[in-house]
Amino acid sequence: MSEIVVKNKRPFGFYVCCVAFMFERMAYYSAKYLIFVFVAATLVTGGLGLTKFEAALIQSNLVAYTYLAPIIGGYLSDRHIGARYCVPVGLVLMAAGYIVGGSATNAVTMNVMVTLVAIGTGLFKGNVSAISGALFEDESQLDSAFSVQYSFVNIGSLIGTTAVGVLIATTFAHGDVQGYRAAFQLCGIICAIDAAWFLFGMKFLGEVGKKPFKDGKHMEKKVVTENKPLTRVEKRKVFAIVLVSIFSVVFWVFWYLTYLAVYDYGAQFVNLNVGRFVVPLSWFDSLNAFVCIAMGPVLGILWFKLSKRPKGDLSLFKKLALGLSLLGMSFLMLVGAEISRGTNKASIVWIIAFGVLLSMGEMLFSPLGNSFVTKYAPNKIYSILMGVWILASFIAGKSYGYLYEFASKFPIIQSYVVIPIILFVCAVLLFIFDKKLVKLLEDEEPAKKVKLVA
Repeated sequence: MSEIVVKNKRPFGFYVCCVAFMFERMAYYSAKYLIFVFVAATLVTGGLGLTKFEAALIQSNLVAYTYLAPIIGGYLSDRHIGARYCVPVGLVLMAAGYIVGGSATNAVTMNVMVTLVAIGTGLFKGNVSAISGALFEDESQLDSAFSVQYSFVNIGSLIGTTAVGVLIATTFAHGDVQGYRAAFQLCGIICAIDAAWFLFGMKFLGEVGKKPFKDGKHMEKKVVTENKPLTRVEKRKVFAIVLVSIFSVVFWVFWYLTYLAVYDYGAQFVNLNVGRFVVPLSWFDSLNAFVCIAMGPVLGILWFKLSKRPKGDLSLFKKLALGLSLLGMSFLMLVGAEISRGTNKASIVWIIAFGVLLSMGEMLFSPLGNSFVTKYAPNKIYSILMGVWILASFIAGKSYGYLYEFASKFPIIQSYVVIPIILFVCAVLLFIFDKKLVKLLEDEEPAKKVKLVA
């Protein structure tokens, strides 16, 4: 066995991928915030002077298409190019995109940035996750490993969203002109450094990702995948992945909706004063990242210990159900805030509880999708199915704005009671059909019933 795969110990190559993810997300989440404030800011303050609607549209395109593009990147690494070679190319394209954003003068240039970043993300995101999963021969470690990787993602998010707001108003500012452009350029530099880091770390990946995944995820096993149609067992597993991805759409469309909900509701109806200090609503992002960072190692240890029990770990379907339930509970915090405030403003504690619950739901739901695909996807379409999981976020990203517009037509309590009900129903369905869903993942065909003739 290759020394890259070590039982009960995570290989160093896994941390190479985690750090690469951390730097990329640091740049991405900074740029995601920057797009909205830069495009909508006035010309005299260093912005483009466009409308908030145009800013939101460009930002939503960034979110949506950076989730769609990994399907194309996955196809390339499945069929034509080793995943490890796609990753640094993607980072260089992202770096170029952010530099373009720093010199943008209109919406067209900003959309050029979005295009470059989306293509770069397509080559980077799914392939890094695929490489991370392929480094492990012991599949019982995957839930734990991807929970830890998700903490690295959120470390990047926390650093990016916390620092960028300070930098554009202080270090990068010149008088009344905010430092938006310098901040975009910094995002480009971060991605360029990340590309250099991954190129250095390739030597710790062993043979993983050198060849297309159709030749096998674990290259040290010398797996050869014949160009044959999917078997019935493989088709059942693909069906399970697609089914879980549908539940993922439900989860993420409401998860994205939480940001619009809290920014809108919090600004109007929540007392954000702590003494003389007014808590910025943008710190809601930092709370989300902080909770995810804190929970990553805890869940990693929990899943690992549960996997060692005689009856094994909780099924993925039960974990996803718990994630949906926690997200539903988070919306009930807004209902509680609305009921408690009367004619005054609600306590900020409701918003904190809201953020903690949705972050807990996210940590139960999101990292496990990568683990699930890594375990059960057929080699010949491994990265494509990793991209399908990400595609669910694209659909959600394109849908939540319309859902928010529709929900805004109804009273707050009515909207934020109906949403949890939908989430709770989905969670109950996953619990009820758990055993049948688990059978879809079995490696052997169900035993055929034989009629005995007397």
